[in-house]
Amino acid sequence: MFYNVLKAKDIANLDDEKFDKKVLMEQGDGSLSVIAIKKGEIIDTHTSICDAAVYVLEGEIELHFDAEKFKVEKGEILLFKKDEQHKVLANKDSKFLLIKI
Repeated sequence: MFYNVLKAKDIANLDDEKFDKKVLMEQGDGSLSVIAIKKGEIIDTHTSICDAAVYVLEGEIELHFDAEKFKVEKGEILLFKKDEQHKVLANKDSKFLLIKI
């Protein structure tokens, strides 16, 4: 077991990049990652092989699932089941935790 205190604001920085992902932990198919994405950028349609939670640390994103879309703002969390095809759109410069279990 290990212990570490991290500051979310210092993980996954955009600088000149449109997108940055830092994987903090992995076990099997599950993981904990911090993702930063610039306003207007899209993470193209994909499918998660695990149930997942997205917790927005900064900014605002939209998750699109087929005909439904959900706006998720700072301090909010969205949970979804595996095998759900989705894409992510950044309405603002944003940073979020992605928890796959």
